[in-house]
Amino acid sequence: MEKASKAVKERIERLRKTINRHRYLYHVLDKEEITPDALDSLKYELAKLEEEYPELITPDSPTQRVAGVPLPKFKKVRHFVAQWSFNDAFTEEDIRSFDARVKKLLKDHYGRDSRVEYVCELKIDGLKIILTYKKGLLQTAATRGDGVIGEDVTSNVRTIESVPLRLERDMDVVVEGEVWLGTRELERLNRERKKTGEEPFANPRNAAAGSIRQLDPKIAASRRLDTFIYDLSYPEEDIPETQLEELEFIGNLGFKVNKHFKLCKSVEEIMAFWNAWKARSSKEEYWLDGVVIKVNEREFQKALGYTGKAPRFALAFKFPAEQVTTTVLDIVLQVGRTGVLTPVARLKPVSVAGSVVSRATLHNEDEIKRLGVRIGDTVILQKAGDVIPDIIRVVKEMRPRDAKPYHFPARVPECGGDGSIERVPGQVAYRCVNKNSFTQLRRKFHHFVSKKTFNIDGLGPQIVNLLLDRKLIYSYEDIFTLKEGDLIGLPGFAEKAAENLVRSIEKSRHIDLPRFLFALSIDHVGEETAEDFANAFGTLEAVEKAKKEELDAVEGVGPVVAESVYRWFQKESNKELIKGLLRHVVIRPWKRAEENLPLHKKTFVITGVLRGLSRAEAKRRLKMLGARVASAVSSATDFLVLGENPGSKYNKAKKLGIRTLHENEFLKMIHSTKIKS
Repeated sequence: MEKASKAVKERIERLRKTINRHRYLYHVLDKEEITPDALDSLKYELAKLEEEYPELITPDSPTQRVAGVPLPKFKKVRHFVAQWSFNDAFTEEDIRSFDARVKKLLKDHYGRDSRVEYVCELKIDGLKIILTYKKGLLQTAATRGDGVIGEDVTSNVRTIESVPLRLERDMDVVVEGEVWLGTRELERLNRERKKTGEEPFANPRNAAAGSIRQLDPKIAASRRLDTFIYDLSYPEEDIPETQLEELEFIGNLGFKVNKHFKLCKSVEEIMAFWNAWKARSSKEEYWLDGVVIKVNEREFQKALGYTGKAPRFALAFKFPAEQVTTTVLDIVLQVGRTGVLTPVARLKPVSVAGSVVSRATLHNEDEIKRLGVRIGDTVILQKAGDVIPDIIRVVKEMRPRDAKPYHFPARVPECGGDGSIERVPGQVAYRCVNKNSFTQLRRKFHHFVSKKTFNIDGLGPQIVNLLLDRKLIYSYEDIFTLKEGDLIGLPGFAEKAAENLVRSIEKSRHIDLPRFLFALSIDHVGEETAEDFANAFGTLEAVEKAKKEELDAVEGVGPVVAESVYRWFQKESNKELIKGLLRHVVIRPWKRAEENLPLHKKTFVITGVLRGLSRAEAKRRLKMLGARVASAVSSATDFLVLGENPGSKYNKAKKLGIRTLHENEFLKMIHSTKIKS
């Protein structure tokens, strides 16, 4: 076995210190500086390193313990039955390894192969609770604490309607479950907290924990807390022979049991259940963060037993994290289609929101300074749906000693010429001094054929580069003159491929005005601004002839954008570019935004992670209702839509007195009007 290097040892030590700190904040103080997803990511990295270097495992490692110590302000309770936590799985490979491990351990125990079945249950994102009953009467309710000693929160739990004060049988039992708060109740609480100047709860889990840890039971009673009970841990002789029967038994005692569980006979069935709930998890009133998988047979559970911290017969299969941690390997500058330089962090590849990513935009120099990100840093990465991943925080406790601040270079070879760069006057961005580098030309062509512009299927960046390299295209209009014979014989182009591409080009000849304007790569004209101009002028000819002050008068357009657009259309080479394109493409008549649409002239900004729909779909629905969707909060913003982890936009909106909508309020608003899709 390879001996661990000094760098590996230092990494493990930093991971342990960081995890211990954030576990204490999260489990003991109910504070959340980083999300549970990000903390899970750090723990997963540590577990993998300790698996590779078992000689470095220490008794005080976070992988060898359950949680922190209880708060002193509550009475301490020693658990009658020790409380375990589950090991986590993140991939199908992890599940197959778990299945193989279970079957091997059972074969070693019994000397033969065993037919193993699993019960899949939903993993509720709440606060774990342990309830003890004597002769059918509730005696104590306790939090998990460190797994041995928890906190007595009986007076608060007694106020929860779904917790029976007397069981259907007069027996001594200890059960385990989850206290949770519904999303609608969270929104109600946050509206009240906003009125009294209090900070809103970040998520239902924090709200549930905060409610249970109130010294005054009236506060817990005023919040509609709920529970799901999922485990009977005492008395052992009364526990049914299977997990399925145990859930039924718990329900018969009078507890609320989540009805969404399933007996699975193979890994394929487990994956089907997990995938189904991954897709529909946001549709439930309670929050979910995965699926718990348990061996069904009680006899097998006993045979498998426990490790130092977790049962061998169960596993928590987490849903894809929307926040994870990874390491910044390098920071490079990417030349855009307009010559603007975007700093990009090259990352140690990591899976986030269901896909593996290896880079994230850092936007500009000011953002690098704000984050304080350096090469070698451990960072928290966030990705929501199809949105480009963002670095939202540096975990500074993990910073290597030799990490140095990043500074923009004086020259970038990809800019062409002598590689000189300059800061754009009045902006935070840098750009190439040379405006005609081959790198910029490639980027402009990539953008021109992309989905949000001409949407030419089959003409991706690699094919565009090939056509440019072979001198088959020099300008945009050349694309529309390509024939099958020009393509056949190029790498990857047989007769059928050539025919398909030409057919795609043919289909793209008719285009809407906003898409056409966006395709031209005019400085400062993005997708939304192009639509603003289309709505204001209606035709390309009107935009071309518009005076600077007319462009500046368009809602959402400022003097910098107006100047850029005016100068672009005055330039002779651009006039020729337009004339050439119009020989091959048709701009469809553009119907301006209807003034009678319910959200006409209302400006929305979306921040944070939306769970009920993608950000792209939210924007589409708003535009269909006549609204404008902006990227930044300003005095012109009417509504800020709050997803999970909203960030600095929320603080700015509060200062400006802008109305905020939590996701359920937003969904209610856009669904209250019938929209023609």
